[in-house]
Amino acid sequence: MGTLKSRESQYARSLIEASLDPLFTISPEGKITDINKASVDITEVTREDLIGTDFFEYFTEPEKARDVYKQVFSEGFVADFPLTIRDGKLTEVLFNGSVYKDEYGKVIGVVVVARDITDHKRAEKELKEAKMHAEVTAKIAQEAKSKAESATQIAEDAVRSKQQFLSNMSHEIRTPMNAIIGFTKVLLKSELSEKQKEYLTAIKLSGDALTVLIDDILDLAKVDAGKMVFEQTPFRIAASISAMIHLFEPKIHEKNLRLIKKYDSRIPEVLVGDPVRLHQIILNLISNAIKFTPKGEIKVATSLLSEDHEKVLLEFSVSDTGIGIAKSKITHIFENFQQATSETARLYGGTGLGLAIAKQLTESQDGTINVKSKLGKGSVFSVTLPFQKTNAEAVSEKETDESDVAVENIKVLIVEDIPLNRLLMRTVMDEFGFEHDTADNGQAAIEKLRENSCDIILMDLHMPEMNGFEATEYIRKKMNSRIPIIALTADVTTADLKKCKSAGMNDYISKPLDEKLLYKKILDLVKMPKPVQGTRAEPERSRITNLAYLKNRTKSNEGLMVEMIGLYLKQTPPLITRMRQGIINKDWSSVYDAAHKMIPSFSIVGMPEEYEIAAKQIQEYSGSKRDPDKVRELVLRLENVCAAACEELEEELILIKRSDDKERQKDTAVSG
Repeated sequence: MGTLKSRESQYARSLIEASLDPLFTISPEGKITDINKASVDITEVTREDLIGTDFFEYFTEPEKARDVYKQVFSEGFVADFPLTIRDGKLTEVLFNGSVYKDEYGKVIGVVVVARDITDHKRAEKELKEAKMHAEVTAKIAQEAKSKAESATQIAEDAVRSKQQFLSNMSHEIRTPMNAIIGFTKVLLKSELSEKQKEYLTAIKLSGDALTVLIDDILDLAKVDAGKMVFEQTPFRIAASISAMIHLFEPKIHEKNLRLIKKYDSRIPEVLVGDPVRLHQIILNLISNAIKFTPKGEIKVATSLLSEDHEKVLLEFSVSDTGIGIAKSKITHIFENFQQATSETARLYGGTGLGLAIAKQLTESQDGTINVKSKLGKGSVFSVTLPFQKTNAEAVSEKETDESDVAVENIKVLIVEDIPLNRLLMRTVMDEFGFEHDTADNGQAAIEKLRENSCDIILMDLHMPEMNGFEATEYIRKKMNSRIPIIALTADVTTADLKKCKSAGMNDYISKPLDEKLLYKKILDLVKMPKPVQGTRAEPERSRITNLAYLKNRTKSNEGLMVEMIGLYLKQTPPLITRMRQGIINKDWSSVYDAAHKMIPSFSIVGMPEEYEIAAKQIQEYSGSKRDPDKVRELVLRLENVCAAACEELEEELILIKRSDDKERQKDTAVSG
């Protein structure tokens, strides 16, 4: 047992050291207890000198770092909090922290990953980090499975430990993914420029692919037995390939590589298959090509190999002019955790799981995957996959997720402890046209039910004070209520799904949410008629703010409009003041941060895209600390336009309140 623990410890250490991001473990008192090599490289302080020192002093704003550290303890985790490391380059990072516990559930410290975002690699690094966590999970899960087969007491204990680990990892990874994908869907339904829609579609496709990847790795039985379920959905191959390639274009340009795209015009426009699995395969191949190509070109080609009246056979190939693979290593690169050489992980990162997953996904769909490579010259990976032909239209995002429905008299109680997820669920319910109320734990939900009725409950499982299982049992056994309950879970392990049923829940849906599936489950459980499709208002741009857009986004909900306008009026003037003061004090970090916080508000109140671009330019110039005159010019421009926007929105608030007063007077007259 000691040897096993030693081996696991060595494995964990190797994974930590393989991370290209600085990684720290910190005590509750804020002292550094462990680090990886990347931390030494970026701080230029030796391991011996770092351990035992105050973590917060390595940032330009120690108190800000201390505040976010406290937030980790209060909320369990913090994601993507911007800080600046006090090194020679003043490296800007995204702080990602999560508490870790001992075997008794006591919090014993915090794990922190500080992600370098100076080269605008934020999206890629988030994907890479999540993939790394998933790969680690698969490795530990595979070891736990092999131990379980020995049928000894030690193996049984290992299986139980593995189950708990998978449960925790699933929840921690999928919870932030729920917010990322959910709010991306919300934005995609808003009025966007073509370029914005293209970027958001790429984010959503990436998130969908990552979610499926996490599902497959965490579910041992599915991965090991090859029992994956593949969707058969009509979709446009050309659009899917284009969106996936677009995701990598910034990285390709950053490395000064040439991108060549070839698409066979003979391929039918709409085919039937699993677009998410196809994205996973292509994502792995393009990611590898970019990683191992220091100069030259990347070529992505899609070709029609054969066709009959029922199906087509397509070939997807990714070529590069990179480092290549030795002939003796080619036969092993599709195996789990295998890479071309022992130095590959050290030089390029990764754990060698991507190609193994691509191979499994391809062969599970009756396809083939091959590679040709020459050391020092480059590689060509090719995948052949069959697709069914169809006369159906492709299922579009609007058809599946629009949810502009005319359904009345459904009241939903949302029970969720994380504020961001509550906001997302409220937004989704507004899209559905459902009334809703919220509670932040099971006990609060029970109090709500004692005071008011509802038609259905959406119940998170892991909450403080009273979790979803306990609350459901109380509702069923103590309150004798048969209100339908749908579990909202970021933990998709078998044990929890059984517990959902035994606790009395009617159904469950995993995070990240499939809105169409959730909508169907709600209607099925409350036995409501099918929805009637609504229409969207067209945007008008007669002023700085777009009120038609705001009304469309809020479904003309005056309360929500007042809330959103109020938030804009509250936050905007202080941010402008902060930028001005930052210029005076030459505090470029403060200028950058204020501009960053303003960007989302422009689209919320329907301001033209040019002002969002101006704010991003402020970020760019202040981040590089160059051309202060240009920064002053841009800040003055934003100050003037935001002042005008605030005046318009204050006028709108008055009009809304007058309208509300008239409605109340009308109701009073009628009732009188």
